[in-house]
Amino acid sequence: MLSERVHARLHEAIMRGEYAPGAALKPQELAQQHQVSLAVVREALVRLVGEGIAVRLPNRGFAVPHFSDRRWQEIAEARRTIEPAMLRLAIERGDLDWEARVRATHHRLARTPVYVPEEGEYYSSAWSEAHRVFHRTLLDGCGNPVLLDTFDRLWTASELARRWSAQRTPERDGLAEHRRLEEVALARDADTAAEVLARHLTLTAAGLIACP
Repeated sequence: MLSERVHARLHEAIMRGEYAPGAALKPQELAQQHQVSLAVVREALVRLVGEGIAVRLPNRGFAVPHFSDRRWQEIAEARRTIEPAMLRLAIERGDLDWEARVRATHHRLARTPVYVPEEGEYYSSAWSEAHRVFHRTLLDGCGNPVLLDTFDRLWTASELARRWSAQRTPERDGLAEHRRLEEVALARDADTAAEVLARHLTLTAAGLIACP
């Protein structure tokens, strides 16, 4: 469908930083650019709003969210509440296979280039997926599909915020943070692991409100 194609292109453009935070997404201009009807563009934009990477402004159309959008901090708060508890359960319940998968996914994350020139100023799609798989694997030892579904939704909703935060805090040592997460999880140190994960999530959220 045309709306699916336009949605995919706009989604990629926003994720790659082709639209700045707060930039207007003007339906008429986008319809001309993609050579489709206004209705097709509006359908794609409404879908982007539902995914959290566009906002609908009263009487002003559509736009990319701002860094300061309150929703990013609300999502971060939800993640800090839920994910450390999930990690505690994973450390308690995870078996040897879980340990092996945590180690393997961390190895892939550490060896995947964070940035590639052809994908713009934000981190690469390959690194983004390796990052997601590592965090998902850390938590899936909890064995609770309801909690894991919640993680999946929150992860998707916060992807754009993660990219912005990484760009605004280039001095942050993400490699060391993920290595520490792997170490304490596999050491079965639930208290420390929960603290390390909470701090990891807090730093990402803080990157959106701190000065670049």
